[in-house]
Amino acid sequence: MRSWKYWSRTRSITASKMEDINYIKHLNGVFAQFAKDNRLNPTHISLYIGLFQLWNQNYFVAEFYISREEAMAYAKIGSKSTYHRCIRELSHWNYILYSPSHNPYKGSRIKMFDFGTSTGQALDQYRTKFGTSSGQALVPINKLIQTTKNITNGKKRKKMKKKVFEIEENNAKRTPTVPYLDNLRTSKDKDYNEPL
Repeated sequence: MRSWKYWSRTRSITASKMEDINYIKHLNGVFAQFAKDNRLNPTHISLYIGLFQLWNQNYFVAEFYISREEAMAYAKIGSKSTYHRCIRELSHWNYILYSPSHNPYKGSRIKMFDFGTSTGQALDQYRTKFGTSSGQALVPINKLIQTTKNITNGKKRKKMKKKVFEIEENNAKRTPTVPYLDNLRTSKDKDYNEPL
């Protein structure tokens, strides 16, 4: 296992401070990474999400300490061996940096990495030459057009539902095509001695 100093110097995905983490962008980035990685199983993903929640509770500090019981509870892992296998593999596969303490009172040290997140506001990348800007987030012009079409389509749906309801009402009032409605003779005045 590599040392803590090695990782802090050589890690290409840098550890972030509290104000640098965008919750949604981080999760989107890590889920994109999960989708590419065939080594992961649902337990790894569940454990990572549990660790992410603990990191969030610790205000996204560069490193924090966890207890095994708490992490297992968040990840819904029942076996200690599964927990240790998954957390070691996540560390080995560079999703986290795990430094076990072997002390039940101290807790293990975890360092979470920033998966392509930023503090900036989401911008319309098609409005600028390189896809980045320091300006206000923009809404594409076709959004207004789509909204107007949705309103028009909504009115059409209401009219269609009204027509279908009227047709069903009219069908209920029609005279039956069968001359005798009570073919099985299930009316109240049925003679039970008579065969069907």
